[in-house]
Amino acid sequence: MLPEFDNTEVAFQYRSDKELKHARFLFSSMSSPMLTSIGIKMTGLALSLHLPVKSIIKSTLFDHFCGGETMEDAAKTAAVISKYGVNTILDYGVEGKESEEDFDKAVPEFIKAIKYASANKNIPFISLKITGFAYFSLLDKIHAGYTLSKDEEAAWKRVYDRIDSICKAAAENQIMVLVDAEESWIQKPVDDLTDMMMERYNKSKAVVFNTFQLYRHDRLVFLKESYKTAQAKGYQLGAKLVRGAYMEKERARAIEKGYPSPIQPSKEATDKDYDEAALFCVQHLEGLSLFVGTHNEASCLKVAKAMLDNNIPVNTDKVFFSQLYGMSDNISFNLSHEGYHVAKYLPYGPVKDVIPYLMRRAQENTSVAGQTGRELSLIKKEIKRRGI
Repeated sequence: MLPEFDNTEVAFQYRSDKELKHARFLFSSMSSPMLTSIGIKMTGLALSLHLPVKSIIKSTLFDHFCGGETMEDAAKTAAVISKYGVNTILDYGVEGKESEEDFDKAVPEFIKAIKYASANKNIPFISLKITGFAYFSLLDKIHAGYTLSKDEEAAWKRVYDRIDSICKAAAENQIMVLVDAEESWIQKPVDDLTDMMMERYNKSKAVVFNTFQLYRHDRLVFLKESYKTAQAKGYQLGAKLVRGAYMEKERARAIEKGYPSPIQPSKEATDKDYDEAALFCVQHLEGLSLFVGTHNEASCLKVAKAMLDNNIPVNTDKVFFSQLYGMSDNISFNLSHEGYHVAKYLPYGPVKDVIPYLMRRAQENTSVAGQTGRELSLIKKEIKRRGI
């Protein structure tokens, strides 16, 4: 059966009355762009002045959008949603580190997460960003095609080794790795490295997934080319489809540098390419695994219908749907309720280190047309249904 995304009883079954009221407060606050903007600026200022705001952040945005400060905290959250058939993607949410020491320290943290996940059937994925293991400037230089110095070549070899050790551990422990997309001007080395990992570890099934941002007008073609490459080299393609995360930054840089924007001309164009990419994947599951990363209800329904039309079982291990923890529960839990594989992105880490992620969530809920209003209306509907 196709899911019904208006069923709030199923959507919020894991939330207590108190948590639901907290969510109402949070999304009501984020419904004001001005209030959100002020809040983000004040948070940044407070942190720069070392003011004690951790407890405020932890009790608001952090508790709603994150699994906890440690892997063990995240596992407790994962256990709650697993009771309703929703799996978890462990996402070590620490960002913005820029030293070889920090890059090296991150590797055992990810391998620890992989081994932890392997002992928990409800945690089939981990997520990683190549920029958590490499200098942004190095990726920029490689993408631009500049010749690397010997030191830079050695640094790139260390990046390869870090990612390889994580993917090897994932393959050995039967955990899947989702490699995040980055800004367009550093994406090529990310693609190349991920392709190498897929060729090495995706022989019989998809262990490593590359991310295709369909708000870029060249990514649908790139997806199809990636599939052809995987077929020619004899490995399974892991395809994680998202719309994208850097639109304002991408357009601003294109104007500043004087080159054509890589971003689609309209939301309609993005939606068209996203849905075409998803349909392509559904029709080629013999050679790939599909990860549908979206908060768009229409796209999720189209994938579900395409599966039905192509006689693909709802519980196939070749298709996963995913939304961020704390958002679009009406999609996640209703899909799971109908038997589809669903996994929530669950970030964890020290509050101060996860703040960049939390600020993006606040901005996203304010800037995405209708997102906050949709979340808020569903929360209010369930509060009314419960009579609380």
